[in-house]
Amino acid sequence: MKEILLVAVLMSSIASSALAENIGVSMSLFDDNLLTVMRNDMTNYATTLNGVTLQIEDAQNDVAKQQSQVQNFIAAGVDAIIVNPVDTDATAAISKIASNAGIPLVYVNRLPVNLGKLPPKQAFVGPDERESGTLQTKEICRLLKQAGKTKANIVVMMGELSNQAARQRTQDVHEVIATPECSFMKIVEEQTANWSRTQGADLMSNWLSAGVQFDAVVSNNDEMAIGAIQAMKAARVDMKTMIVGGVDATQDALAAMAAGDLDVTVFQNVVGQGRGALDAALKLARGKKVEQKVFVPFELVTPANLQNYRAKN
Repeated sequence: MKEILLVAVLMSSIASSALAENIGVSMSLFDDNLLTVMRNDMTNYATTLNGVTLQIEDAQNDVAKQQSQVQNFIAAGVDAIIVNPVDTDATAAISKIASNAGIPLVYVNRLPVNLGKLPPKQAFVGPDERESGTLQTKEICRLLKQAGKTKANIVVMMGELSNQAARQRTQDVHEVIATPECSFMKIVEEQTANWSRTQGADLMSNWLSAGVQFDAVVSNNDEMAIGAIQAMKAARVDMKTMIVGGVDATQDALAAMAAGDLDVTVFQNVVGQGRGALDAALKLARGKKVEQKVFVPFELVTPANLQNYRAKN
């Protein structure tokens, strides 16, 4: 009887060991509010999955560092890799490194340039950026019309130009104002502030100092929009007459909306993206098939539905 029990314990131990999985995660930048939400939730989510360990590294916005991290993960024998790309144009090289090593790879949040040519055992989980800037700009168009504007100047704050999301969100703005319904809107300034609140504030200060006249701010993300708001308030701009829009629906952005400073944002479900990426990585590590493209929808956030999002990101 003791021998049977001993065998059972040993078999149980072997099974548990076999299920233990180590996932390497390379985040583009730890010092990013939205990505911090994703990273923290992925860490917490992993604790609910038996035997799953995450090794999370900060690429510090450095493409070479991120590639080195992927190579280090492979050398360490991880079961799968999750990458939030620093530069979405550099993902083909990362895909090749992982594919050559036979390690499953999942991109999260930022669309890889090689999405249509991902090797086997690779996938993407994240947003369809064609929705983000489109929802944002259509709502700003509606608000300008509601304010009685028949001609409106807008300024556009772009994210990092190496990032597909920044390019697509900016393209969304141009496509919306090209429609008959919103053709009364005119872009008078369009510059990058690299997703940064500080750079957003500096850029807005420069525009105000140069005497740029505008009716709305269309920002590729909330951080730059908040920076713009801070600069405008410091310059005593009447925020009641200014329309400001961002993307992501961060907690700081929702607080700015509650204060009456931010008029529109777009909820990006980074918790769902992070969990979806981890689930996909584990399935691929276990030899299961997954969809190569998993899009997590954006949702428009306005003062009317603000309370529905206060606890999400």
